[in-house]
Amino acid sequence: MKILTAGQIREIDRLSTSQFGIPGILLMENAGMRVAETLADRFEDLASLTIAILCGKGNNGGDGFVVARQLIQKGCTPFVFLFADEDDVRGDAKTNLDILKAIGAPPTLITTEQDWLDEKMEVLDADIVIDALLGTGLSKRVDGLYREVIDSLAEFTRATIVSVDVPSGLQADSGRIIGPAVEADLTVTFTALKMCLVLPPASKHAGDVIVSAIGNPEELLVSGELNVHLIEPSLFPAARHMRDEVSHKGNFGRVLVIGGSRGKSGAAAMAGQAALRAGAGLVTVATASGVVPVIAASMPELMTEPLRETSEGTIANQDLAPVLDGKTVLAIGPGLSTSDETVALVRSIVKNVAIPLVIDADALNALTDIPSGAVLTRHPCEMARLLGRSVKDRVADAREFAMAHRVYLVLKGFRTVIATPDGSIYINSTGNPGMASAGTGDILTGMISGILAQEHLGGLVERLCLAVHLHGLAGDLAAEELGEECMVATDLLRFLPAAWKTVTERFPRTTPLR
Repeated sequence: MKILTAGQIREIDRLSTSQFGIPGILLMENAGMRVAETLADRFEDLASLTIAILCGKGNNGGDGFVVARQLIQKGCTPFVFLFADEDDVRGDAKTNLDILKAIGAPPTLITTEQDWLDEKMEVLDADIVIDALLGTGLSKRVDGLYREVIDSLAEFTRATIVSVDVPSGLQADSGRIIGPAVEADLTVTFTALKMCLVLPPASKHAGDVIVSAIGNPEELLVSGELNVHLIEPSLFPAARHMRDEVSHKGNFGRVLVIGGSRGKSGAAAMAGQAALRAGAGLVTVATASGVVPVIAASMPELMTEPLRETSEGTIANQDLAPVLDGKTVLAIGPGLSTSDETVALVRSIVKNVAIPLVIDADALNALTDIPSGAVLTRHPCEMARLLGRSVKDRVADAREFAMAHRVYLVLKGFRTVIATPDGSIYINSTGNPGMASAGTGDILTGMISGILAQEHLGGLVERLCLAVHLHGLAGDLAAEELGEECMVATDLLRFLPAAWKTVTERFPRTTPLR
């Protein structure tokens, strides 16, 4: 699903008119209709409910006027408020205001804070409040009358608050909150998602989000420049193909995990287990010889490779060409530590490896040059070390880094961001705060490696999105049963089979690709 900026939406609307002859007033009519239809679907006996519609002077208010007219046609008697002088309303919004007046339902004009204080008493017991005050064009902090209105919505304790397109007060293109903003229970947005509906903390204000088509031609949404997406199962259709019945373990990839050290054996063990659970055919964990017994005992299906170790219990610098032979994916970093010999080993391996590479944790800290085409997994604090500054904008910073270094960056956290070398962005829709626990990143590294090893699951980006989505979904299923507070990283492995099943059963499974 696309995530578009306010500017991109305006351009799509403009092109809908200039290239396809779809008038703006029809798009506004469709927008208002979608909101009214949503209300009719959500609420029984809508005509018996008290509905207040709060309209601004712009196109968002114009949508509100259409909602009012559509509700009147459904037998409702909404209270409609215009927070501006009528002369300030222009264009298509003005046309819909005039229609509303012509059918005998003029809005109550509110131009001062005192006007609102006088009038709001009539609707404090409203069942539904429609927020059509401010749309996607907001660029600064809300103040004055609109601030008073937004702040006062907290008094509407009985009401379900429904925002039109975006909750008023939010900047459409940012997850930041810059001032007062409506806290909606439901947002009906048009054509595509906006960043404020996806990224926290702003997304908390959106409530449930419904994306409604309003008639923009589909051709305008497929441009390569519109390259920010919400990760959802439709992005990885190959995951629904059943495995060929004549398959063997070699068909699903041979993953090598290099990691682990004295006191950090669990990280490498979890990465190896996750790669197997994600579906890789064979997984080997290569680690310091003293750590091998711990990892081997963690899961009998894991293969291990004992490596020469340093006095600190880390992996010593050595020739690993024989260990890499025949492997199809390399994951390096979980629990590795950063002794001088280990750092030298990492730099030597990464410089010469010719298979898909997933670099995590200490391995990335060891590198001075990052190989193009690699997959990097970082959380924001680790990312700050790479940038030499704090992460200011997760999407922009991830995109800039991925393009500059020609890598695939998985920037972890709530709403994990995947950035690709061509500047595309994929934002995950699964996951929860219970996953902020030691080891969940190692599980993710293993899952990415295991799914990258399975070429039948689609292209590289498709497989990355699948891994990140499944990781978060397993966490959501774990949180549902165990609670966020009690979750640990290995719980994700317990719930990964259910996550796979959820993804594959959402759509009918198909016969294997041959």
